[in-house]
Amino acid sequence: MHDGLIRVATASPAIQLADCRTNAEELIQTIEKAHTEGVSVLTFPELCVTGSTCGDLFYQPTLINGALDALAKIAEATRGKELLVFVGAPILYAQKLYSCAVAIFDGVILGVVPKRELTAPWETRVFAAAPTENSRIELMGCSVPFGTGLLFACRNVPGLILAAELSADLWSPIPPSTAAAQAGATVICNLAATAETVGQAEYRRLLVKSQSAKLACAYLLADANPGESTTDMVFASHTLIAENGVILAESKPFGSGVTVTEIDVEYLLTERRSLTSCVSVPGGFETISFDLPLRETKISREFAREPFIPAADERVRRCEEILAIQAHGLARRTKHAWAKSLVIGISGGLDSCLALLVAVRAMKLLGRPMSEITAITMPCFGTTARTKNNALTMCELLGVTTKTIRIGDAVTQHFADIGHDPQNHNVVFENAQARERTQVLMDIANAENGLVVGTGDLSELALGWATYNGDHMSMYGVNAAVPKTLVRYLVAHEADMAADPALAAVLRDILATPVSPELLPASDAGDIAQKTEELVGPYLLHDFYLFYCIRRNYSPRKVLRLAETVFAGEFDRKVLLYWLKNFYRRFFIQQFKRSCLPDGPKVGSVSLSPRGDWHMPSDASSKLWMAELETLE
Repeated sequence: MHDGLIRVATASPAIQLADCRTNAEELIQTIEKAHTEGVSVLTFPELCVTGSTCGDLFYQPTLINGALDALAKIAEATRGKELLVFVGAPILYAQKLYSCAVAIFDGVILGVVPKRELTAPWETRVFAAAPTENSRIELMGCSVPFGTGLLFACRNVPGLILAAELSADLWSPIPPSTAAAQAGATVICNLAATAETVGQAEYRRLLVKSQSAKLACAYLLADANPGESTTDMVFASHTLIAENGVILAESKPFGSGVTVTEIDVEYLLTERRSLTSCVSVPGGFETISFDLPLRETKISREFAREPFIPAADERVRRCEEILAIQAHGLARRTKHAWAKSLVIGISGGLDSCLALLVAVRAMKLLGRPMSEITAITMPCFGTTARTKNNALTMCELLGVTTKTIRIGDAVTQHFADIGHDPQNHNVVFENAQARERTQVLMDIANAENGLVVGTGDLSELALGWATYNGDHMSMYGVNAAVPKTLVRYLVAHEADMAADPALAAVLRDILATPVSPELLPASDAGDIAQKTEELVGPYLLHDFYLFYCIRRNYSPRKVLRLAETVFAGEFDRKVLLYWLKNFYRRFFIQQFKRSCLPDGPKVGSVSLSPRGDWHMPSDASSKLWMAELETLE
């Protein structure tokens, strides 16, 4: 439970219709298994103690009493287990019968939540809809809270607050879980019994994803077992666990067993703080407290190794969507500025390659010729033949206007003007080249009444790997919200989609070229001497850190823990910690560059624009974060 990770489970064990004793044994066996696997919250289906399809047998006192006896055995089986269990059972209250979720912890019934929405004719025949107000019920010799307004809060795990609803409650226009989440619930447990029909599983999946996203909560749904009556319907044991719009785990329809994963309550609380819709609703809810032991939760769920990269089965669609956002943004800005041309500095690297491809798409949207794109290559001390040739070949194949402007003499003169020794390859040596290139681009844009298209990407902005008022500056930054790992996939997508084999070939060679600003002289063999990832670290790691540090707002300790899990066998702890320290150090001290970024389109869940998603003072101290990192040595 450290870092807010809680192991939860949904289960739909085999039942025998109306055989409460056998069903109790099955449920107890499942509870034992869940306990063995370190589960803290377990959800069973609706009316799993009896079966939901008993029909008029629910009028029989024998069945109702049998269900109570079964509940007593199940409650006793939870004693000492440190496991909160939601069990579905029929409960008599005020001379009416209710389909209920019974919350049990450490041998005690904490509360009973009745079903509110009765949609099937057989339900309304035997059950009553939940009363509007909470009350209390005598159950097994104890006075127990009864009602839809119950919250089950763990005292020693901040933010672990649970609520229950049943089956069709989720289908209603305003489910009970909506009010429960507004009152503070971060985990919703749905005890369901819905017949399986064509398309039902996908509909159920969409509802669970949607509700968990709307409420920024975890949603656990356990559906009824095929042991239910097949007289008119079939049930499929479909269980789901979702977190903030993402399905973390599920058992496929007609599957079996216990579905186990971890939910991240800490993440959900952070999301809640950023959503104005998640506000507290006064009154109407009663909180029942319980305690769970603080223990290390083994991570079994998957955390994305490349969190910015779309899944393989939707990569083409997502890449096209991202490129469309970039291109439409640039097209709109070009039209608004009455720009007669787009001016781009082309290096033969990934970022400028993507910016040029976006510019081509933008000009197609505007119905303008590619010749109105001016691509400028500006070779200097570190430029290699490979990058220069790739840049020129790509420009020729795309049909854009190309200019080569050698800036070596201008930079050398600048060194003489400021008294800098050109043999001193320090930051002055590097940044002077970057600023000279930006000056050339801006002046040519002025001459052509054009617009300078920025090429820098999100990862570089996070690390401050850009020359202030050099490549840091443009008139519209199309890549500003695209991290480096995604830049690579977008260029690869364009290579795959290219109709011209020659263009595809040059794009693939650009992909194979080491990332470099080429600001230091090449090696004697003419190869790139300055490789970015050797200096600032692997972009694979930095993009991982960027997502979980900034998008998820995880602590340094939690980010390192996840990195160790995800990159096990690829990077050891020492390497991961070294580059994580580097990330935090650079992220804090380089905020001043992000505070004055050019405009650029947001394309995903992370943006560092000071006008949009990221508001951070340029002089914020990193001491707290670095101090926590020091404890992880």
